[in-house]
Amino acid sequence: MRRTRLSRELQAWYLYFVLYSVIGWCYEVFLEVVVYRWGFSNRGVLFGPWCVVYGFGALLLLWTLGPLQQKKLRLGPVPITPVLVFLGIIAVSTAVELLASYVMEWTAGGWMWDYTRFAFNFQGRIALNPSVRFGVGGMVFLYVLQPLFRRLTRSMDDRVLAAVTAALGLLMAGDVIYTFLLK
Repeated sequence: MRRTRLSRELQAWYLYFVLYSVIGWCYEVFLEVVVYRWGFSNRGVLFGPWCVVYGFGALLLLWTLGPLQQKKLRLGPVPITPVLVFLGIIAVSTAVELLASYVMEWTAGGWMWDYTRFAFNFQGRIALNPSVRFGVGGMVFLYVLQPLFRRLTRSMDDRVLAAVTAALGLLMAGDVIYTFLLK
């Protein structure tokens, strides 16, 4: 019984990782094609439509800020929990982006973005403008999307959840093999 519950929870976390990786890829492509009008390019490190840094970042936000999100902190009559969560999202997502830029530079010789045109940037790796956007997006993610995804995974039959995560795991493993070994 306990093993099944743990397995189900790990499968749900993996599904969240994939969902947020795909949402991150869609966000990046939207910015590139619609907002900046640069044209389409695959914004992920892998071939498929996922930016795994968004998946990792989302899980990190859930693990670090989920407990804070549940608290009902107030400053007198004013609830301040959402403000603290917003600031936490900015801090965590900026740290993830900075770390990802260093990892990409170390492994691939460079990183996939350049924030030098933004005010308050650090080496073009991070900047205030994208950090605030990540804060806004993170609020949508924590307060709107994650409750929906949690309800979705809880409503799935054990076998369906296992089949979906296994299929996605095989697909992503194939993508990793293709991207790093065959390409």
